[in-house]
Amino acid sequence: MNLKNIVNRYLIDALEKLNFTVKSYDLSSSKNPKFGDLSTNVALILAKQVGKNPMKIAKDIERAISIDKTILSEINVTPPGFINLKISLNYYQSVVHQIINKDKYFFSGTIGKGKTANVEFVSANPTGPLSVGHGRQAIIGDTIASILQWHGYDVTREYYYNDGGKQMHILGQSVEARYFQELDQPAVWSNNFYQGDYIKDIAKNIITESGENITTESGENITAESGDKVFRSVAEEIIFSDIRNTLESIGIIHDVFSNEKNFIQPNKIKNVIEGLSKKGLIYEADGATWYKTTLLGKDQDRVLIKSSGEPAYRLPDILYHMDKFERKYDLLIDIFGADHIDSYPDVVSALEALGYDTSHLRVLIHQFVTLTKSGEKVKMSTRKAEYVTLDELINLAGKDVVRYFFLMRGMNTHLNFDLELAQDQSEKNPVFYLQYAHARICNIIRHGELQSVTFNKDYNPSLLSHDTEIELMKKLNQFPEIMESVLESLESRLITNYLQSLAASFHKFYTECHVITDDIPLSQARIALISATKNILAEGLDVLGINAPERM
Repeated sequence: MNLKNIVNRYLIDALEKLNFTVKSYDLSSSKNPKFGDLSTNVALILAKQVGKNPMKIAKDIERAISIDKTILSEINVTPPGFINLKISLNYYQSVVHQIINKDKYFFSGTIGKGKTANVEFVSANPTGPLSVGHGRQAIIGDTIASILQWHGYDVTREYYYNDGGKQMHILGQSVEARYFQELDQPAVWSNNFYQGDYIKDIAKNIITESGENITTESGENITAESGDKVFRSVAEEIIFSDIRNTLESIGIIHDVFSNEKNFIQPNKIKNVIEGLSKKGLIYEADGATWYKTTLLGKDQDRVLIKSSGEPAYRLPDILYHMDKFERKYDLLIDIFGADHIDSYPDVVSALEALGYDTSHLRVLIHQFVTLTKSGEKVKMSTRKAEYVTLDELINLAGKDVVRYFFLMRGMNTHLNFDLELAQDQSEKNPVFYLQYAHARICNIIRHGELQSVTFNKDYNPSLLSHDTEIELMKKLNQFPEIMESVLESLESRLITNYLQSLAASFHKFYTECHVITDDIPLSQARIALISATKNILAEGLDVLGINAPERM
């Protein structure tokens, strides 16, 4: 059950008795626990409305609240008019029972029931292995999708890519040059080409699979001057396969892969240009077609179609989003790196100008990643050979560590990924700190079973009254509220922060209270408490896509 909803109901009933109406007020955790668990400013808000003393209003509300002793044990008022409510110990003790019995309130939300959501993330073009920057976006996106699923949404994970254009042409040329170099034949090389070892590997793969004499689409033998289409096609296939394998290695599987070329159709482009023209937002200059974003408050206009006739990158994005809107999702989420911060508003404004309601579209921007080792930055570059791929990072630190490290900071914060801390397998590593807590609980339960002290569904919850037990039960009760907050902000660090504090509360309890003792009823009650803790730790880790091991 939702504690705040229950207490809000008590407050609303009391206000109705006193003929008070208020649009909104705050009900939150008390800043000073000695006054209570929850505190509200409703009397202060009413005082401004009715021009009365807030302390008197607070006292009147206090007297009007009907106390249910199983929920509230005490109400008090403190200056300048806060109403403080202390939650009954019976309520917190009942939380353990709810969690052990898998009460839906602790393991799923209902806000998204019957609704659909689309989360687009990664969307890296197949020009090379995924970088650690792609990794951050991949893990943020996958976790947001899991958060939505926890709340009942039917979620589609989508990957949008472009396998045409200049970068793919350079990819083909890069592989072609390496192919002829591997055969000790003349090759055209440029410093603008992709230089990673993966290019050489693709070239070697082509030699292994197709030999030294491969042909063009027309059946002619390929020479260093005959073009790159064959090489580009093979390279794309190999790189995309590697991208999928990398994502699967950290538990990410997309449902839909959308290719940009499917949206760049002449009739669709014409409809967009005509639609924006009717709004006075299109003009021609220097042989190009321009989107007049200065009319919409931007500092300069944007090219939609280049003088060469090729669409600039904003136009395909507009067409792609039109397609997503027409698929009728209840919620659309785009996740971009900070390099998109200037371009996505143009896409949104165009959609709105074309008559689309964008109120259900949320665009999330994440900042960049810096790898550090021994206090020094590790260089990263997609074309040059000196960069760390996501695969390498996963091999170095492990799937769980990589996922957690990418999630434990807010997406708007630049992330310094400490490679030394990531490889530390002690409790200094925040991932292992959580996993050790879960494994330790499993070990305690096994230890109890060896001594014939096991969980009993008829345990006595009233025995859970030690200060650290109460603190742990209060922390368990916060999990559904955390999940509600996460749904609003889509910031997974709220979950990582909560799990760290839950693990800390458990370790504090474990230090001060023996679980398996000669007092069998007390031992059974504490086994129930740690079992509930284990369940919530596992649930939170599952949302993050991280394992909850039973042994470490």
